[in-house]
Amino acid sequence: MTESKQREDIARLAKSLFDRGLTFGSSGNISIRLEDGWLMTPTGSSMGAIDPARISRLDLAGNLLSGDKPTKESFLHMAMYGRRPRAGAIVHLHSTHSVAVSCMHDIDHRDVLPPLTAYYVMRVGRLPLIPYFAPGDLDLARAVEEMASDHHAVLLANHGPVVAGKSLEDAVYATEELEETAKLFLALRGMRTRPLTPEQVADLERRFPRDF
Repeated sequence: MTESKQREDIARLAKSLFDRGLTFGSSGNISIRLEDGWLMTPTGSSMGAIDPARISRLDLAGNLLSGDKPTKESFLHMAMYGRRPRAGAIVHLHSTHSVAVSCMHDIDHRDVLPPLTAYYVMRVGRLPLIPYFAPGDLDLARAVEEMASDHHAVLLANHGPVVAGKSLEDAVYATEELEETAKLFLALRGMRTRPLTPEQVADLERRFPRDF
């Protein structure tokens, strides 16, 4: 796939997420791994109006080569890529239901959401909560890095999800599945629920292993 097509894909999928209310204002960012660096959405930009030509082009060391200045949360992407060498793309959103869950007091920090559906298990799996850090705090990158070897998706407390995928489409689909599961989780609060059993989860993990 050409870099031009990858830039167009970032802009197209970012607008889709924005138009459906999964991100808003200038929140959220996307990146794609290249053979010799990364493409990232620029800082301060709206996901609903990304100009493919102005997307940030970074080298392997994270230096800006062309385009606008990259998202100020680029360190989150670099931390995840560093521990997941086969990940092809990362999506970070401030999606409402996922953020709402990240603000709750009585959730399991080791695995935030129960396995309510097969597709959640297949696309997200176990979701740890990363403790709160102020925006731009490099300790947040270190906390993400600690979890990234074992988890391709994490939830930042009072902030939002960071999700890696084998491709950009995979990362977007997993982020959407996470948001819908968070919405289900909140809708079912106080009700008796029937999540998948550990045996059913293990069966799905055997059938659909992640290879990135």
